[in-house]
Amino acid sequence: MSDRTLPTGHPGASITSTPDSQGIRLDIQGHLDAAGTAYVWDDAVNMIQSGSGVVTADCSNITYMDGTGLALLLKIREEAARTGHKVALTNLREEYQKLIKLTWECDLPQWTTKTKERRGIAEAVGRATGEVLDGIREMVSFVGESAVMIAFSILHPRQVRWKDVLLSCIHVGVDSLFIITLIGFVMGLIMSFQSAVTLEKFGGEIFIPNMLGLVMFREMGPLVTSILLAARSGSAFAAEIGTMKVNEELDALTTMGLSPMRFLVMPRLLSTLMMVPIMTLYFNLASLVGGAVVMVSIGFPLVTFTSRVFSYVDFLDFWGGMLKAVTFALLVAGVGCLRGIQTKESASAVGLSTTSAVVSGIILIAFADGLFAVAFYYMGW
Repeated sequence: MSDRTLPTGHPGASITSTPDSQGIRLDIQGHLDAAGTAYVWDDAVNMIQSGSGVVTADCSNITYMDGTGLALLLKIREEAARTGHKVALTNLREEYQKLIKLTWECDLPQWTTKTKERRGIAEAVGRATGEVLDGIREMVSFVGESAVMIAFSILHPRQVRWKDVLLSCIHVGVDSLFIITLIGFVMGLIMSFQSAVTLEKFGGEIFIPNMLGLVMFREMGPLVTSILLAARSGSAFAAEIGTMKVNEELDALTTMGLSPMRFLVMPRLLSTLMMVPIMTLYFNLASLVGGAVVMVSIGFPLVTFTSRVFSYVDFLDFWGGMLKAVTFALLVAGVGCLRGIQTKESASAVGLSTTSAVVSGIILIAFADGLFAVAFYYMGW
């Protein structure tokens, strides 16, 4: 008998085995809930393994059976099949027959004994290198096709789907104005206050507008705007196109002879290229408002702040920042669309593509910003 004990108050459960003319007969009795099934489980397995011939399970005395009792009957069938016996259920109540029919006719699971393939270091490195090269090839192909599509849209503007471009402009630019304004204002406020703490030791608070205008127009404006673009719109591009890829909508476009690059990627690239310079300019103005609040609060007139900002920021500072903004916008929108197209066909693929789009976009922004810094230094900007 089993060493297990039933909880106090349990109606009881038992299983007995008696030999008959065909093999063995199991008399299953009692309340087969979780506790009752666990109580008779080992006894049932041992009886099957020690028996022979046909196993006849008499279920007439089962007073209650839930999913665990069903699991016991399936275990009896599995053990009987493994030892070469046959199983017959008799006198099973009708409501339990409906339950057992859901699984009784299903094939038993086949446990594989094959060991998992183990790959050597050289093969793993080779596979990883191949994946990296495939990714580079896809990126080069995407950049080339995007450049051709942009040139085509410039030469043939009537062929562009301007309604899609306008809708994307609203999502990329108009819907992000609040967060751009808030972040720009707060950053201008913080940088001005932090500068005031240091410069007041030397009596140099008057130089805060010079510093703020130069930093915002040359560096922080395009950089922070592009990072916000990657987090908000780049991820959205990857999620939208990735979902269409999972739903096989991209395959449907290709089957109909329509280019996904023209219908999905190009409107997003054009809208981003048009909106990001405006967003950057808006961010710069919001940061200047934050700096003006600080300057006025420490006793400087507003006209002093504005005159020093716009007298110190020159033509190259402004257009250098705009060049950065356009470049960052192209990188963020492009990698967002590319990650969407590269989405695999699985439940978590869209989430992975979205995360990859944001991470790749920020890395490309940092890398391109470093190249701009070196180039501007040697160009004397």
